[in-house]
Order: sequence, then C-alpha cells, then structure tokens
Amino acid sequence: QVQLVESGGGLVQAGGSVTLSCAASGRTDNTLNMAWFRQAPEKEREFLAAMKWSGRDTVVAQSVKGRFTISRVNAKNTVYLSMDSLKLEDTAVYYCAAAGASGIIYNTGDRYDYWGQGTQVTVSS
Repeated sequence: QVQLVESGGGLVQAGGSVTLSCAASGRTDNTLNMAWFRQAPEKEREFLAAMKWSGRDTVVAQSVKGRFTISRVNAKNTVYLSMDSLKLEDTAVYYCAAAGASGIIYNTGDRYDYWGQGTQVTVSS
C-alpha cells in the first residue's frame, strides 16, 4: 500500500505562485510514476502533469504548460507541483496520484492506483 499526503494549498492572489507537495509513504521504493490532477466544482477531474519514477520523463497538460512544473525528490519520496501565473480558473482541489512503475506516462485517472486526500487551492482576484 502507498499513502499520499498533499500539502501547500491555500489562498493565493491571481498572478501569484504556489508549490504543492505530495509525500509518499508505505511501499514506495522510488518506483512509482506520480501525477497531479485537479477538480474544480461541478467540473470533471483534469490531468495536469505526471512524471516517470526515474524522474527523467514528464508530461504536462497543454492547458497548463508553461505555468505548471512537476518535479520530484526521490530521496524524500516527494513530488512537487509548482504553479506560476495563477488564474482564477486554477481554483480547484488538487490531487496527487501514484501508479506502479511503467514505461508509459498516463494522463487518465483510471491508470493510477493511489490517491491523496487533496489540497484546496483558491485563487483570488
């Protein structure tokens, strides 16, 4: 089993930046592909970014490319989502997800086995 705990959410002004963290514990052994998703009220879950366990390959959704960056520190079993130039429409609950090591980086939630509880990010004007 893998447990994921997100942190770093909160209230931020439009145009600002915030970095979310996701700490993994349990059976990790640094061979997890990690991803970030978000879900805004009355909207479907949206893929944001994912990273292969090796840390060398990443995928970022076109909708946030250039503003969001995914990174990880395997020694800390932690993955990060750095978000810049935040917009009002970035307001959502942000979730970290994990899946067993794979050569393919998936961008759909059904491919991930473990999920964090989510952290709220609210962007204000």
